[in-house]
Amino acid sequence: MPIDDLQAGAQKIAGFLNSLNKLGGLRLKYRISAGEGASGPEGAGASQINVELAGPDVPLVIQHNGELLRALETIAAQILRLDQREYSAVSFDAANFKALRAQELQLAAETAAEKVRSTGVPYSFPPMNSRERRLVHLACRELEGVETASMGEGPNRFLVIFPEGKTNLPVKPPVNPRGFGRR
Repeated sequence: MPIDDLQAGAQKIAGFLNSLNKLGGLRLKYRISAGEGASGPEGAGASQINVELAGPDVPLVIQHNGELLRALETIAAQILRLDQREYSAVSFDAANFKALRAQELQLAAETAAEKVRSTGVPYSFPPMNSRERRLVHLACRELEGVETASMGEGPNRFLVIFPEGKTNLPVKPPVNPRGFGRR
């Protein structure tokens, strides 16, 4: 179900961001576009509401692979009472992070696909969110000699590139990198 009143939705998000700046001590500026001009930065489908963040605290928002950026998107979607399948209707970006990440994933998919074609061994990406997995699936769809599948559950869900027609090969689960939020 699309967002019924885009202007009211944009105003709710603006109120949330104002509160975040005031109560959270963040220094973020934002530009919200809604409707036809709100295409998402990933290039895969159009968002109904797009929020571009700027300001001195942008590095904080995009660090740790954009976790805070994705969290802000999730909170905004919940404020608008969107179903989880509709969360892509709201898109946040900062410092062109998402477009750069999409390019990075495209290159990673091409490199991994070449390795899979030359060795015949499946390649497992580390766990990633559903939007990033979708971008890799779409990138690999255009490449010959490989196919993809998602495996695992929840935050440990990962994508595997297989040689074409060999999705029955055993897969080594990726090693979870130690980092933010892990001990």
